[in-house]
Amino acid sequence: MVLCVRVAKEKGEEVRNDLIRSGLLNRDAKIKTDGVFILIPILSSSFKDHEVMDADLEPADRKETDYRNLAHVPDELKNILPNSYDTIGDIAVMKFPDELEEYAETVGNALLMTSPSIRAVMMDAGVKGEMRVRDVRMIAGTGTSETTHREFGVTMFVDPVKVYFNPRLSTERMRIASLVKDGEIITDMFAGAAPFPLVIAKHSKPSVIYSIDINEEAADLMERNIRLNKTDNIVPICGDAGRIIKELPPSDRIIMNLPQIADSFLKGALSNLKKGGTVHMHKIMERGSFNDESLRLTDEMKKEGYEIRIDRIAELKTYSPTMSVYVLDIVKTNV
Repeated sequence: MVLCVRVAKEKGEEVRNDLIRSGLLNRDAKIKTDGVFILIPILSSSFKDHEVMDADLEPADRKETDYRNLAHVPDELKNILPNSYDTIGDIAVMKFPDELEEYAETVGNALLMTSPSIRAVMMDAGVKGEMRVRDVRMIAGTGTSETTHREFGVTMFVDPVKVYFNPRLSTERMRIASLVKDGEIITDMFAGAAPFPLVIAKHSKPSVIYSIDINEEAADLMERNIRLNKTDNIVPICGDAGRIIKELPPSDRIIMNLPQIADSFLKGALSNLKKGGTVHMHKIMERGSFNDESLRLTDEMKKEGYEIRIDRIAELKTYSPTMSVYVLDIVKTNV
């Protein structure tokens, strides 16, 4: 026999979510229908003012790993449940179609049930404002929005509510680190919590990395992360990268992870870059438009007095049905 709460079917989802939030749902037994009521197994002798009783419930036969099988949404919406999400430390960040937003809490709780390493789930409504901060809110779980994220031997404090961070760029961060030669001077113009500088400092030997962000919250996280990783060659700077880069020593390598408008900063970056140096610029483009964009950028920079060569264009992540975020490795070929 298993201890259960007995509630009306129309209240079942609300009570089940309540039990999950309270950590009192017994996951070792199946929920059972009892006429117009349902019996939900619990881990306590009482729960609020609900009726509690013993019942003969079937044991849960196996651990479900796909949250979509547990999410209580109308059948016609099941095929648009997100099939992927970002994991930042112990936080999951999901994007929802408009039709699913009213079911966000139950979807979030289903994900918590199938993902023991996830503490909280947030809904992502996109990047907003000058600070490039995600418009996110917590829909399930507990704790604050700050978390500790790990990748390639680096541990960093990240807060997706306050500072932009994209875990899907981890491979790109390691790629850049592998290209850095000993003694390089590197500038990250839009550094956020400094994930690029931290991974580079961990896996290569630049002389200095200037880590810039206009967001004061980002600057605070940078400083904390530098201390956490005991790194002595990252210089955190809070301010406008377009202005600050003019005051820095010439760079061998510049990172521009601001895909919405990075190309508007390219002239300023090239003015700081040494001959033969590389800008790694992120840009949102229509798929298949590489050649046109490459020609446009090359022509525009030539008019500004800078000869460039685009050595590589690679897709980093999907942005919309027809567009993706790409990285362009841009080499300055004149003084």
